Amino acid sequence: MAFCEKCGAQANDNAKFCPSCGATVTGTGTQQQSQGAAYSASGSGNAQADPDDVQKNKMMAILGYLIFFIPLLTGDHQKSPFVKFHTNQGTILFISGFICSIIGTIIPILGWILLPFIILAWLILGIFGIINAANGKLTQLPVIGKFKIIQ
Repeated sequence: MAFCEKCGAQANDNAKFCPSCGATVTGTGTQQQSQGAAYSASGSGNAQADPDDVQKNKMMAILGYLIFFIPLLTGDHQKSPFVKFHTNQGTILFISGFICSIIGTIIPILGWILLPFIILAWLILGIFGIINAANGKLTQLPVIGKFKIIQ
């Protein structure tokens, strides 16, 4: 059985293209290698996670955006790379939203005008992250997703 090097999906040994993402299948990789590639947040930042990990930990990954500290308190971020990725993204989203709100509140007039747009962008990023977690994707959030806080 061959595995796609881009998304980690299984492909037939004689397949030339991945049935999941359409990438060219160059050879027979091992599942271990493909899962490692799927969990790396570098590169395109858009990868598929291990389906078993997603199925078991989808709700905890979604909680990583809604109440970011729950996966940290339960220790699920250490058990699952999928939860760890989304908890990191949720934590970065929270911290950046908090900082932008403080700055927007401190700066008179300009901050009051920009603050509603900052909050709207923060909500959109949160929804984007929740949708990715629910779909089992490891897609970084735009602008802020490249930072890594949780090791």
